[in-house]
Amino acid sequence: MFYAHSGRCEDLKSWQPLVDHLRATADLAASFGRPLGIDRLAFLAGLYHDLGKYSERFQQRLAGKDIHVDHSTAGAVEMMTRGAQTSPVERLMLELVAYCIAGHHAGLPDRKNETGAGLDRRLELDLPALDAAWKAELGELSPVDAVSLVPDVLKTFCREDADFSLSVLARMIFSCLVDADFQETEAFYDQLEGRSRDRAWPALTDCLPRFVTRFETYMAEKAGAGGDLNQLRGNILRHVRLKAKEAPGLFTLTVPTGGGKTLASLGFALDHARSHDRRRIIYAIPFTSIIDQTAAIFRKVLGDEYVLEHHSAIDEEKWQKGRKEHRQQADKLKMAMEDWAAPVVVTTNVQFFESLFAARTSRARKLHNIAGSIIILDEAQTVPRPLLKPAIRMLDELARAYGCSIVLCTATQPALGKDRLDGGLPLEGRELAPDPQGLATKLRRATICMIGDMSNADLTDALAAQTQALIVVNSRKHALELFQEAANADLEGLVHLTTRQCAAHRREILENVRTRLAEGKPCRVIATSLIEAGVDVDFPKVWRAEAGLDQIIQAAGRCNREGRNAPEDSIVTVFSAPDYPPPREIKSLMGDMDRMRKAHGHDLQSLAAIEAYFGEVYWRLGDNGLDAKQILGDFTHSSRGTDYAFRTVAEKFRMIESGMVPVILPWDDKAREAIRQLAVEGISSGKLARTLQTYVVQVPPKARALLLENGKAEFIAPKLRGDQFCVLTDEELYREDVGLMWEDAEYLSAEQLMI
Repeated sequence: MFYAHSGRCEDLKSWQPLVDHLRATADLAASFGRPLGIDRLAFLAGLYHDLGKYSERFQQRLAGKDIHVDHSTAGAVEMMTRGAQTSPVERLMLELVAYCIAGHHAGLPDRKNETGAGLDRRLELDLPALDAAWKAELGELSPVDAVSLVPDVLKTFCREDADFSLSVLARMIFSCLVDADFQETEAFYDQLEGRSRDRAWPALTDCLPRFVTRFETYMAEKAGAGGDLNQLRGNILRHVRLKAKEAPGLFTLTVPTGGGKTLASLGFALDHARSHDRRRIIYAIPFTSIIDQTAAIFRKVLGDEYVLEHHSAIDEEKWQKGRKEHRQQADKLKMAMEDWAAPVVVTTNVQFFESLFAARTSRARKLHNIAGSIIILDEAQTVPRPLLKPAIRMLDELARAYGCSIVLCTATQPALGKDRLDGGLPLEGRELAPDPQGLATKLRRATICMIGDMSNADLTDALAAQTQALIVVNSRKHALELFQEAANADLEGLVHLTTRQCAAHRREILENVRTRLAEGKPCRVIATSLIEAGVDVDFPKVWRAEAGLDQIIQAAGRCNREGRNAPEDSIVTVFSAPDYPPPREIKSLMGDMDRMRKAHGHDLQSLAAIEAYFGEVYWRLGDNGLDAKQILGDFTHSSRGTDYAFRTVAEKFRMIESGMVPVILPWDDKAREAIRQLAVEGISSGKLARTLQTYVVQVPPKARALLLENGKAEFIAPKLRGDQFCVLTDEELYREDVGLMWEDAEYLSAEQLMI
């Protein structure tokens, strides 16, 4: 008898037979792949993924012998061997399955790699001999069987870029495999240990009648408030919902700030899902600063129990790297990541896109649940330009081959259509909003005024002259020093808002800001750009440090948002800050912005100006700048087979390249309890990471090293969690007004020694 997983040491009857695990995993993987049309490929990956466990060495390891055994490569070897006996297309399918099987623990590999992790290197290994029992229990894959493996999705491949399409197909097979493997193993150990866990989420189709009723009730209550703005928002919503019966695919929703984009896109998603039997709704947001805001709206409208909120503040994979290989499989699988099976998912752009390009199992396992979804990309213009080409190529693939409907939702629509961008998206005739040009005029709430230099003293004087005002600058350094200078002037209602504060703290700050604004109390906010995209605040006056046109218009969306004042009295002052040079990327966008001033200075907020601006930016960057890391070139093939660099691409596709590292703040009782639970072995790191994600501040690596060196922070439960959870232990370094002052770590340590 060959076993997949050990049970109680003294009772072999409690161990899981290998054939049971393989067939159950194959069936589950096939069920995940069926909506995508790849069930045969997923079944094959599941059936052969642990083929290497049919070896005496692995069975000895399972019985407790401390030896290393590669059990993931044998199935890949079998796929490649059988592929050599089939037609070229069928061989290609088996080759994709080989990548998936080889990577089902360590992650999708590169085909060629200087290290031993490359697929080619692994295929050449001297592997333990397999017992012939596997052929009797599983059956060999014959060449004729391979014919049925070619999925219908191949018919929709983009022939001029088939390799990228095939790489996405491999990712989808991989997702089905690893999610099935996680869940099947988890179920075995749950049964063995007498546990039960409810992984089931209701299907979106079953929830839709309730969702639509609740949505319409909610919107009726909002409409009851009356007013011209609410009437205009209602007209936009009705028009957008009428478009829901259009064929699935790519859409744009171009509505200026204040026009109700979030609820209009949700209304479209609900109706579109009902018309076209979509599987879930995924709402991707650019910044963690507004994910709580959007998730709260969705929970209020749809119900708490149906919405999954998934941030990216903590690297939820890193803890796995340091774990000892001989730990029980059950121990590892307690750490399984969410698989996005919820009917409604609210996440960040970082989590969404990096998962689509991920190699590791914990991030890739959710991909099969993205297929067949309605994806709303809020503030679509925020996708990093150096990654734009691979990102839109992925969106096109999801829409064309995997049944996704994708809405690019923004006030400043980037020029991503085929008519504006080489390799762009088929967006012609796919706008959901009624008369975007007219809306841009009707919903204009502010006037942009360009002036010259302003020092911190000038900005402090400007704040002093206003009871309520917002200043947005380009760096945390500028925001902090301006805040400190304004604080010395004793300005009432002064607020500092940057990523020095954890998200949970920023949420409290923003609630206080909204209250003060609504009550007419003094409220003077100094912030970085995190406040711009989608944050629901309304100031009578705004100052914005020079930046790109899209950022300036987003800042203008925080000025007179509810239209209570005349646009000509609601001034957005754009200034230069000579003492604080802008980051290189923003500086280059300022040049594009300057050219727009010359061509469209009379109306920088017009759609023509916005379209021309993005066209200018994309033209300047060119193909090399929009795929700066040459990701699309990492998927090629020749007569010798594919050369796909999954692991390399996963490392390249990083939407945030700040080089920052996380420090966790014991901000409130919830955070402190989760920190305490880090020492409890039975609680998964994944669960605790998700709890703690809103209590993280990202700091420079040298700053964190200084905190650790001076005893101001420590890694909690390092033997259990590795170096994943760095927690601030000296809470004096976290100030209520400005957040984490990591620069003070060494100074305070020396001061305490003198005392």
